[in-house]
Amino acid sequence: MARILLVEDNEMNRDMLSRRLARRGHEVEMAVDGPEGVVKAAAGGYDLVLMDMSLPEIDGWEATRQIRAAESGTPVPIIALTAHAMAGDREKALEAGCNDYDTKPVDLDRLLGKIQALLGAAQ
Repeated sequence: MARILLVEDNEMNRDMLSRRLARRGHEVEMAVDGPEGVVKAAAGGYDLVLMDMSLPEIDGWEATRQIRAAESGTPVPIIALTAHAMAGDREKALEAGCNDYDTKPVDLDRLLGKIQALLGAAQ
């Protein structure tokens, strides 16, 4: 399965989503804010990043831009996650460098489908 970086500041969301992904066989590492997410993503080794858009210090859009700017080689797929789905947020996430976009609360089957599609495309 995949090694996933979950960048999420809400402890309940981190716990719930990481446990559900781990039960599906994924290895999940976590970051609690934008700067930590950027540092961990830059260290590499992830198959995919799940990026909350509402993060402290730097938001998910800026964290994604920084990850993309620092990448060399094959870019890691990034899925934007947001509870504040507003018109234009999907386009904003894609412009920042995300490969896909999903809303919270997370529908696990829908998210797993997006993860599988991106991981299959990357291979």
